Amino acid sequence: MKIVSFCLIFLFLISCTTANKQNPLDKLAHLDVKLSVPKEGEWLAEHQEDGQSFEKYCAIKPTSISDERNVIYIQTIGKFTPKEHKIVENTVAYVSLFFKLKTLVLPTISENEIPANKKRIKYGIEQLDASYINNKILPSKIPKDGIVLMAITAKDLYPSPSWNYVFGLANYKKRTGISSFNRFLTNDDYTLCLDRTIKTAVHEIGHMFSMSHCKHAVCLMNGVNHIVESDSKPNVLCSECLKKLSWNLKYDDKQRLKGLISYLREHDLEKDAVILQQQLDVLLKK
Repeated sequence: MKIVSFCLIFLFLISCTTANKQNPLDKLAHLDVKLSVPKEGEWLAEHQEDGQSFEKYCAIKPTSISDERNVIYIQTIGKFTPKEHKIVENTVAYVSLFFKLKTLVLPTISENEIPANKKRIKYGIEQLDASYINNKILPSKIPKDGIVLMAITAKDLYPSPSWNYVFGLANYKKRTGISSFNRFLTNDDYTLCLDRTIKTAVHEIGHMFSMSHCKHAVCLMNGVNHIVESDSKPNVLCSECLKKLSWNLKYDDKQRLKGLISYLREHDLEKDAVILQQQLDVLLKK
């Protein structure tokens, strides 16, 4: 049995490596921006991570779609203002374009489903226990055709009693995640809030598709510790992480980029649109 398992893993690695060598996304590698030495307080200065190559990603047999499970579901939690509802709607549209998958919103659930002992007041802000929501509430909410379920709330989140807060949290095995835009509404700036919200949402869903934090280059999948570090990262995958997602979900890379560029420009998010346009231009060259 051990020999058979080893052979299967070996063959899987060989096929993945072959795909890597033939992958047109390798042409984007020169656009990758090297990570700088982490500063005090940044994610990699405080967290030891191994990184995840394309080959390693293939080898773990990541969460993927099937004919029966291929829809991303968004679960709203609690009450939202009209402006917050607009943020959610535009996030759903972006998620659909980013992963090239049908994305639907489930009926809102009340915060009353979260027990009182899974809420707390920290520095005068009410927070919800993201781990409890991921592990206990969301798994039973995933429809049969759902591949992942992403919750969105306007309330602040914490992952464990020892942490101050998180922007989002995902559970790889349960295919659940949650993000909050509580800390994103700076000076009532809608565009900035949308930028931060869609970035957090697709980052967490990326985790649900088994993508680890990226150490290859400056990337959407980099870990971040605070809002300044988050804002310094683009809403763009590096070439290595692009290969992972494209190999897994098997979409048309050029059509995906065109859709994302159009969305970002429509919402005045030109900085990331420029980077994606550079990636598209390389892929369009013969």
